[in-house]
Amino acid sequence: MNAPTRTPEAAALKRIAAYADEAWDQRIVPALTDYIAVPAKSPMFDAKWAEHGLIDRVVRDAASWVESRQVAGLKLEVVRIEGRTPVIFFDIPATRADTTNTVLLYGHLDKQPEFNGWRKDLGPWTPKYENGLLYGRGGADDGYAVYAAITAIEALDKEGIGRPRCVGIIESCEESGSQDLPVYLDALKSRLGQVGLVVCLDSGAGNYDQLWLTTSLRGMVSGVLKVEVLSEGIHSGDASGLVPSSFRILRQVLDRLEDSKTGHLLPDSFHCELPTQRLEQARATAAILKDEVWKRMPWACGADGGPTLPTTTDPVQGLLNRTWRPTLSVTGVDGFPDLGSAGNVLRPYTAFKLSLRLPPLVDGNAASLKLKTLLEDNAPYNAKVTFHPDGRAGALGATGWNAPELAPWLEGALNAASQAHFGAPVGYIGQGGTIPLMSMLAKGFPQAQMMVCGVLGPKSNAHGPNEFLHVPYGKKLTAAVSQVLAAYQ
Repeated sequence: MNAPTRTPEAAALKRIAAYADEAWDQRIVPALTDYIAVPAKSPMFDAKWAEHGLIDRVVRDAASWVESRQVAGLKLEVVRIEGRTPVIFFDIPATRADTTNTVLLYGHLDKQPEFNGWRKDLGPWTPKYENGLLYGRGGADDGYAVYAAITAIEALDKEGIGRPRCVGIIESCEESGSQDLPVYLDALKSRLGQVGLVVCLDSGAGNYDQLWLTTSLRGMVSGVLKVEVLSEGIHSGDASGLVPSSFRILRQVLDRLEDSKTGHLLPDSFHCELPTQRLEQARATAAILKDEVWKRMPWACGADGGPTLPTTTDPVQGLLNRTWRPTLSVTGVDGFPDLGSAGNVLRPYTAFKLSLRLPPLVDGNAASLKLKTLLEDNAPYNAKVTFHPDGRAGALGATGWNAPELAPWLEGALNAASQAHFGAPVGYIGQGGTIPLMSMLAKGFPQAQMMVCGVLGPKSNAHGPNEFLHVPYGKKLTAAVSQVLAAYQ
């Protein structure tokens, strides 16, 4: 049985929902429209981010917006450490006397790069609001978070409904693996207090019909694998057959890691045991989403004119493949001329940008070191093979996260909020992406409860073309966060 929760009366819940609606229409959508127009790419994608000043701009804009709301007792600081991306830290005192713990609200303002394939009337930095969807890079991932968090707090204060102390950390390095965040968490530790609940608004939803709680996140190792065989390109007719192809060598090296027929990752150390509870939740979620687990993908036409097939059409296995099993992707290449400039030349090197998604319980830094050894040792033909992982020493990979067991009060509050604002019970779903903060906070605050959720539902396509924010879902999620804050125990 779930514990009783402090659920506001029905009339108050309607007013909270109406306040969230008004805030999104009048304040949040306009603010996000301005935000989307700024190409504030994460440092991994803009080495001159400090010089360009775009990250600073979106941080200043968000901080100014928060301060303009004049929430009672709010203190806000843009915290800056030399050589690091800035962080917004805000602190709002409790309006309820019976709790001394803190709720930590999290989001980020840095963005992924442009990518290609945008609809002709859309673009990453040209926001467009159409049929309830706000298109453009970063609105859903994760620019909306700070605006929604403040609005959720405002809605309660307007109703006179008590809530705990709330602090916010809004970073600007998440899309680069949150490399700067550990330094800020250490610097801010004494100001955080005892964190009892984390509300992270950087995740996704299985559909737009109910509140979804994220139960796990994968980790990730990314980096550049490079194979060099020549000091310069030479005529392929003169050299091929004598000089080994750098691409063929790279294929051999990747065969150590992945079965190319199935996509199965070969080293046991990159796998972990699946918890029974997560399997049960995957089955329940599969029963809700059914074939939409795989049909929602933008499949190209296959050999027979029908869509390309997924790795599995079993919804349960599909959910597990994208959340609890390691997967390798090649996300970029170097050493190749474009097709129009591709002469008969044996290229001197081939380089791939690798993205290795790791199960939630595999240590990211350890996996990065193992991957480097696996790829570099005993190179075919004595070629120069190097793997340079992203990150900094001691944090060369991001570790995933498995949610702690839900406290009865939070389970009850989530269900009540989902029923109140969506008319359906809360859903539980693992996510294949990575939020490095979660594993950091799990270590720093092992007793804290976690509400990890977000607006990235079907077709929202974060990081890709035509990314959008589903505004009606954002409104309901904001109201749901308010209700959970009111229920905090």
